[in-house]
Amino acid sequence: MATVKGDVHDIGKNIVGVVLQCNNFEVIDLGVMVPAKKILDTARERQADIVGLSGLITPSLEEMAHVAHEMQRLDMQQPLLIGGATTSRVHTAVKIAPNYGGVTVYVPDASRAVGVASHLLSDEHKEAYVAEVAADYDKIRLQHAAKKGPALIPLAKARANAFKADWARYLPPKPAFPGRREIKHVDLAELVRYIDWGPFFQTWELSGPFPAILDDAIVGEAARNVFEEGRTMLKRVVDGRWLTANAVIALLPANAVGDDIEFYANPSRTNVALTWRNLRQQNERPAGKPNFCLADFVAPKSSDLDDYAGAFAVTAGLGIEKKLAEFEAKRDDYSAIMLKALADRLAEACAEWLHMRVRREYWGYAQDERLDNAAMIREEYRGIRPAPGYPACPDHAVKAPLFELLQAERIGMALTESYAMLPAASVSGFYLAHPEATYFAVGRIGEDQLRDMAARQRRDEAALRRELAPNLG
Repeated sequence: MATVKGDVHDIGKNIVGVVLQCNNFEVIDLGVMVPAKKILDTARERQADIVGLSGLITPSLEEMAHVAHEMQRLDMQQPLLIGGATTSRVHTAVKIAPNYGGVTVYVPDASRAVGVASHLLSDEHKEAYVAEVAADYDKIRLQHAAKKGPALIPLAKARANAFKADWARYLPPKPAFPGRREIKHVDLAELVRYIDWGPFFQTWELSGPFPAILDDAIVGEAARNVFEEGRTMLKRVVDGRWLTANAVIALLPANAVGDDIEFYANPSRTNVALTWRNLRQQNERPAGKPNFCLADFVAPKSSDLDDYAGAFAVTAGLGIEKKLAEFEAKRDDYSAIMLKALADRLAEACAEWLHMRVRREYWGYAQDERLDNAAMIREEYRGIRPAPGYPACPDHAVKAPLFELLQAERIGMALTESYAMLPAASVSGFYLAHPEATYFAVGRIGEDQLRDMAARQRRDEAALRRELAPNLG
């Protein structure tokens, strides 16, 4: 098993590994950021019965398809298992399985892994199971080919239907503390107050809203146990300073130019520090509903309004490798997974805490805001913090200029070749302060917008097509 090249997220893979080992499977875990050649060379050298791939970020989907293609080229026969947050049964059937003549199976969660692996290695059940999967995937591919997605409109028409703020009546708030600012050694005890525990339970494949999940008739007992064990370790993390959390922000002059947002390095706005190129919704919208783009929430350069925007990066994963090595030496997989899950929660908490301070202090446009953690999780505040790779901003590549703008390496952060963040427990994105700014999903885009974005970015269209594949259908 391996997390594919360019991806650093392995909590789900590690849980699958533990579950398989507990059911008498020998697991060779190659770790994270593993190139296709190493995965397949190891599978052949060790005579593995099954190859498993995992990934979290969308570029990993293309890498999985590449691994499948290489397995076909090398005439391999092992079943290929696919899993991870961005994967799906449909994507596996349509985009990955056709690259490989052997069987490819999507595994949605760790609880299914044992059953899938057992069927694939059973002399009695394998043939029927493989035939069942093949028939299912054939059906999915036929349905996908026949499916008519939302009707797309020309990019020019989508731009004409952009969200139009009343800029004539808007006074952009000027940051109280403009420029770049580092915050190192953020108090972990302070961050605990801002933890959103919901995704913590999802890590352990326990479904339900927090705190109601603790009393759930089916998973309540398991949820209470893992929550108690998580809080116990969290106290050790905080008291023992197992992890270091750092943050950096930049609040800069900014204006929209078409679908792009320009960040300026100087107050006179003559020196562009970063151009954040955005995608616009292109699906046909109901009457009165705009085709959103994040640039709609920043004053156009042509308006002569001096608007502002922000950028940020935070990590809570510094120092984690030392503790993980200690757990590995003790063969304590559970504690290693728990620590990674808690580090992820602390990173998200740091992003929440930092955004609160930006609104109330550094930018200062909401100095009187007083929200509890539940209200912040519900996003009951002014402004948004869209992150690259998420539905409103699906292009991961903008992380490269974002990290350069923030000088993120100075707080211990870096990017992989596929734009995954290091350490894994990290968050980055942008700040927009307009009171009508909202999250949305760009969704499917047309070939005209792909060409337009490639031209704006001065990038190879084929490379951009690979990165935006999920938005191209």
